[in-house]
Amino acid sequence: MAVRVIVVDDQPIVLAGFAAIIDAEPDLDVVGTAADGAAAVDAAARLRPDLVVMDIRMPGLDGLAATRLITAAENPPKVLVLTTFDLDAYVFEALRAGASGFLLKDADPDELLAAVRVIAAGEALLDPAVTGRLIAAFASGHVPQTPPPAELAALTPRERDVLTLIAEGLSNAEIADRLGVGVGTVKTHVNALLAKIGVRDRVQATILAYDVGLVRPRRS
Repeated sequence: MAVRVIVVDDQPIVLAGFAAIIDAEPDLDVVGTAADGAAAVDAAARLRPDLVVMDIRMPGLDGLAATRLITAAENPPKVLVLTTFDLDAYVFEALRAGASGFLLKDADPDELLAAVRVIAAGEALLDPAVTGRLIAAFASGHVPQTPPPAELAALTPRERDVLTLIAEGLSNAEIADRLGVGVGTVKTHVNALLAKIGVRDRVQATILAYDVGLVRPRRS
């Protein structure tokens, strides 16, 4: 069954371009578009997509506010945020709003399609350039740390190891290689730790790991 996608952008040419790129794929189906955040929230509620490709800067209700509303609904779709702005504030706010991925608009079409498929499959994605800025912002102290949640104490030592490696940007296969276990075992640990700390995906887990100081960026 094709992945149902809604594309949101206030620029008609950009909106049409993204929609055309995605809808041309046999495994992806653009079921709706929207030109602002309010229309995106309405479309998501009516059309029940699997994924929303969301612009950030739009008139009226912006993409950040729309993402918060969409991801707060019951059985929400995933949200992939696309923007020309790689400023730290937008990265943080988009991820904290509930986005499962963040990609710059100048990414190649193949990168966009790969991101849609990765997020629709339940993974999470950050643009490599944005990831560097995200970690740099933590290193420079722009993001206040929060007290460790009680749920963190419920993690086993191995689950904490896996969370740390997720926050360092490793894939399941890379984590398996680092720990000397099978990929299936890593997936089991990932599912368990996400449930215990009460987050939806790897992006939110990474945010929490840095927030509580479980992982600290390497300083040059």
